[in-house]
Amino acid sequence: MLFAPISALAASNAGRPTPRGLEHGMDIRQLTPAYAVSPQIDPEDLAALAQAGFTTIIDNRPCSEIPPSHQADAMQIAADAAGLTFVVLPATHATLTPDLASQQKQACMQSDGPVLAYCASGTRCTIIWAMMQAGVMGTDDIIQTAADHGYDLRAMRGQLDVPTNG
Repeated sequence: MLFAPISALAASNAGRPTPRGLEHGMDIRQLTPAYAVSPQIDPEDLAALAQAGFTTIIDNRPCSEIPPSHQADAMQIAADAAGLTFVVLPATHATLTPDLASQQKQACMQSDGPVLAYCASGTRCTIIWAMMQAGVMGTDDIIQTAADHGYDLRAMRGQLDVPTNG
């Protein structure tokens, strides 16, 4: 296994405030100005996310974990109606690899604005973000940013500890 088990990196709820315009209970955690993570969202949330300025939504939750009402096809329809780009990159123990992080980074680079990635708790999305930052940001900064938003990635230190480019 390339990365620490997801279960070892379970997120604690830091009670972060919801960004303006998203008052009905979404737990959006803005890791950077361009990248936020969230637990599972509802199809009805996508219009509010667009109004809040997000332009791309990344679904890191496998359809096998959720009912049809929240699977990728239903979310794609709602995203299209809200004018959002919708990217499906399911993250599981088997797929949580540097290749998935590369695909997610590409989706972020192609976005016209801020990205929201979601999964069951936001942990997988944060792990993927951390993998995208390895070699770009220092390991301590990656781990601290995640911790500041309620995600404990200390178990990933060995995987993230690569020389930075810059």
